[in-house]
Amino acid sequence: MLQFTFFRKTRTQGAFLAMALSVFPVTVFAQNGWLPTSWFPHAKTDSQTMHPLSDRSGPWLVLATTFRGDGARDDARALVQELRSEYRLTAYTHEKAFDFTGEQRGLGLNPDGSPKIMKYANSTQVLEVAVMVGDFASCNDSRAQKTLSKIKTLQPQALMGDKGKSRAFSDFRRMLGLDKQTARAPMRMAFMIPNPLLPSEYFSRPQLDSFVIQMNADVDHSLLDCPGRYSVRVATFTGAGSFDQGAMNTSSDNGAESRLIKAAENAHRLTEALRKQGWQAWEFHDRESSVVCVGSLSRVTVGNQGGPQQPHPELIRIKNGLGPDPEKLVMGTILPKRVAGILLDVDPRPIDVPRFPLGRR
Repeated sequence: MLQFTFFRKTRTQGAFLAMALSVFPVTVFAQNGWLPTSWFPHAKTDSQTMHPLSDRSGPWLVLATTFRGDGARDDARALVQELRSEYRLTAYTHEKAFDFTGEQRGLGLNPDGSPKIMKYANSTQVLEVAVMVGDFASCNDSRAQKTLSKIKTLQPQALMGDKGKSRAFSDFRRMLGLDKQTARAPMRMAFMIPNPLLPSEYFSRPQLDSFVIQMNADVDHSLLDCPGRYSVRVATFTGAGSFDQGAMNTSSDNGAESRLIKAAENAHRLTEALRKQGWQAWEFHDRESSVVCVGSLSRVTVGNQGGPQQPHPELIRIKNGLGPDPEKLVMGTILPKRVAGILLDVDPRPIDVPRFPLGRR
C-alpha cells in the first residue's frame, strides 16, 4: 500500500500535522531566488557584446533604463558593459522596434460608410533598447529588492557627462534635471518587470508551498515530475474536507483525514492501472483532493501562426480514450469510463502542471 508521509492515524501524529500546517500556511511561499552571480568567477567582458535578454534570464528583472533612436545600441551596450564589469550585475539588453509609417484604422466611418484610415502625424521608425538586470525568481525576492535599491543609487560613467548619443539619453537627463552640476542618480526610476520573453501564462501557473511539496515527495509518478507545460486531468478524488490550521483531534477531523487518505489511495491505484495500460499517468495530492492526469503537452492547441487553432492531437486522443463514450454522448447518454473499477471524470480537461518555486528542485 502506498505510504504517505503526511498521513498518520494516531492522535500524536495528528497533533504533529496540525503543528506542521501552522508552520506551512496555505498561502504561496515567497521564492528565495537564484544563486547570486557574485558567488561565481566573472569572465572577461567582451566590449562588443550586447548580452541580449533571453527567456532563461530570469522570470523577473529590474528595468534600469531605456534608450531610443540613433546611438541607442551603443549607449545600451556601454551601460551593460559597465554594470557587468564594475558592479558585477547580470545586465542584459532588449530591443523593440516601433513602426509609425503605416496606415491605421481610425475611429468612425467615412460618409460612404467605409472605415476611416489615418496616419501618424510623425511618420517614423523608432528603435528602443532597454537595459535590464536579472535574474530573479520573484518580484518580492529579497535579493531582487536589494538589487533594485542598489541600481537606483548608482551613478555609472556611461550615463554621466556627454557620452550618450541617443535621443532618449538626452531626454532622460533633461527630464531628471541632470547636468554637469547635478549629482542625482540617473537610474533612480528603475523598477521590477516580468521577463517580456516569457508568455503571460507562465506567471499564472500554480506554484506550491512547502507542505504540498512534502505531500508529493514520495510519489513515484508525481505530476510535479511531468516535463510538459500541461497535462489532462482525467479523475478527481475529493476528501469532502481539507487540512487546515485548526486542531485535528475531533472525530470530524479524523473523518476528513480518513476520506483524504482514501482519495489519495484511489488516485495512486488509478495511476498504476493507467500506466499498465500504456497511458502516461501522473498523480497529485493537495490539502483538499487528489487528482490523476494523463499526458505531457507543451501546448494545448496547434495551427499556423495567425490561422485557426485546433486542439492538440494528443489532447483529443486522451479525451476520446478516457472520456465518456462519444457515440453514447451523441445520443445524450453520459457514461463515464471505469479503469480498475474506478470512475473517471465526465469531462477530461487540460490543466497547468504545478511547478516548484524556483530554486527548490
